Amino acid sequence: MRKIRVLIVDDSVVIRRLLSGILEQDPEIEVVGTAANGSIALAKLPQVTPDLVTMDVEMPVMDGLATVAELRKAYPKLPVIMFSTLTERGAIATFDALARGANDYVAKPANVGSVAAGMESVKSELIPRIKALCPFHQSSGHSAVPAVRPVGRVTTQSRCDAVVIGSSTGGPQALSSILSKLPGDFPAPIIIVQHMPPVFTKHLANRLNQECRLSVCEAESGEAVESGKVFIAPGGLHLEIQRQGTAVRTKLTESPPENSCRPAVDVLFRSAAKVYGGNLLAVVLTGMGQDGKRGAEAITGVGGTVIAQDEASSVVWGMPRAVTEAGLASIVVSLNGVPSELVRIVSRQNRRTLAGMTSPHCLTPQD
Repeated sequence: MRKIRVLIVDDSVVIRRLLSGILEQDPEIEVVGTAANGSIALAKLPQVTPDLVTMDVEMPVMDGLATVAELRKAYPKLPVIMFSTLTERGAIATFDALARGANDYVAKPANVGSVAAGMESVKSELIPRIKALCPFHQSSGHSAVPAVRPVGRVTTQSRCDAVVIGSSTGGPQALSSILSKLPGDFPAPIIIVQHMPPVFTKHLANRLNQECRLSVCEAESGEAVESGKVFIAPGGLHLEIQRQGTAVRTKLTESPPENSCRPAVDVLFRSAAKVYGGNLLAVVLTGMGQDGKRGAEAITGVGGTVIAQDEASSVVWGMPRAVTEAGLASIVVSLNGVPSELVRIVSRQNRRTLAGMTSPHCLTPQD
């Protein structure tokens, strides 16, 4: 198998050298070039023909945001990983980069003076992402037409009281695509775990809230889980839901990470299965690893329904693949097909809500 060719774009000589050293320790990766700013990077692209680009955000001459926008015009499918700081400013810039076509991001060490520990952390985050975004044995195409594919598990769910969603790499864009197409009177609450660090999840919730008819917020402990609301787990904390009397409320915990993640999809899915039983719908979206598989087992075990995003429309078909290959998904569907499937299933017990889908901004549900 040939090596993954990486171009490093960063204005810091220290970071370029450190990243090069880290990546070249891996026998499957080859650093084919470096660039001090976006302008140099764009000139080098046709010369070094990388499989993936790591991109700093703040650079002189041409910054990372402008570079991603230009790069996408000529290289629409070339994977780009942003190198971002874990700050408010870094979070905002990262989401801007994702909106312009970047695929993922990794946090840059806050203090280059303590490089050893910081770069070891980068190594554990960056190398798996590079390999996940460059699976040469998989198709890189995307389905142009929404395709719904039943996969054998029969659903007997009579109603749906809540939707839980798990996502990771490629998740922010996928969540935006789905939630922006749902009507404001969507008749069930939506609870989401997106793998992201603190600060970033707050900005994700704020962005989605601006794009959607539903009310989107970063979850706090003790909030009532009600229709019309979307809750996103805060970075660094697990999000569970629990029944308190007649109400269902959110609960945040600092329990140990699961699947090396906190928040973890499995934690949310298990707690939701206990509260809603068979009246629960789960969606597993694009992402690395297998987080969500055990939670999906709990959901199907009580009679709930699981939808998995298909391979062609996933940035990384890891989490949905684990669920699909375990036989836990009732339906495998493209990203474009998820909103109409949600409305079709959730609105089964209240057909009047389908009237909201006649808006030109919404998808027509498929029965």
